[in-house]
Amino acid sequence: MSARDLIVLGSASAVPTKARNHNGYLLRWDGQGLLFDPGEGTQRQMAHAGVAANDVTWICVTHFHGDHCLGVPGIVQRIARDGVEHPVNAVFPASGAEYWQRLRYASAFHDTEVVREWPVSGERTALDLEDAPFSLVARRLSHPVEAYGYRVEEPDGVTMLPERLAERGVRGPLVRELQERGRVTAPDGTTVALEECSARRPGQKVAFVMDTRRCDGVRDLASGVDMLVIESTFLNEDSPLAARFGHLTAGQAGRVAADAGVRHLVLTHFSERYRAEDEHRFEDEAAAEFGGAISLVHDLDRIPLPPRRAAKPRPPQ
Repeated sequence: MSARDLIVLGSASAVPTKARNHNGYLLRWDGQGLLFDPGEGTQRQMAHAGVAANDVTWICVTHFHGDHCLGVPGIVQRIARDGVEHPVNAVFPASGAEYWQRLRYASAFHDTEVVREWPVSGERTALDLEDAPFSLVARRLSHPVEAYGYRVEEPDGVTMLPERLAERGVRGPLVRELQERGRVTAPDGTTVALEECSARRPGQKVAFVMDTRRCDGVRDLASGVDMLVIESTFLNEDSPLAARFGHLTAGQAGRVAADAGVRHLVLTHFSERYRAEDEHRFEDEAAAEFGGAISLVHDLDRIPLPPRRAAKPRPPQ
């Protein structure tokens, strides 16, 4: 199976620092590459990370504040310059279509037709493209400008159970027939259903939540995901600032993860107001709310998705 991991291209918030670039996150998923919020400098960060324009199949913009989109011109022009042939799906808030057009055509270049635009609107938009191994859901969040979070979700699969197959006498070509048709006639003449000899294999899920206050959209996106990539711009002591500017604190991010049953919490989007020696406080405040795995990211980190959840056998009939 191809890699499924998160490559952090940038982890600062509004202002890049000496240690942290503007936002930029590439989620690699079985040959697909979802580039979230390419901020200023993302193209160069990709070079440092060993990522090529050809690795990008999606560009997902949460909103049109500069730290989340000023890298779009470079990415689009690099896709054109490098002759990327596969479709690149660009998802962004429909209300910011004017900004998208300005960014996409920010300077003169030989345009490419591979970039396909998917503006999203309303409380929830689901994009389920036939050529993708997952569905992508955009959910409105709470920020001073219209913003969306994204949820990548693989459909549940099926794991065959050899002991159940043996009990029912299903073997050889009958196994494939059972998988394809959902039921077969066993050698003893009985009918065997797929659910009798299989277990549901939960699909993997990732949520990407940037600038927002706590809201229903955050809860819906994070529910039951294997990995939650979420902003933690402020420490708890600055929660009034977080509320004022439409952001989360590290403690609030931890509480979201705990309430949603998240497996791995990834903290990012840190304000430049804090010093390097403050970093551990973000993780400490999140850990006070959430007892699972936590990663406080730095630029160029690579974080693998957690191993698949175990398949859940159905009770014998």
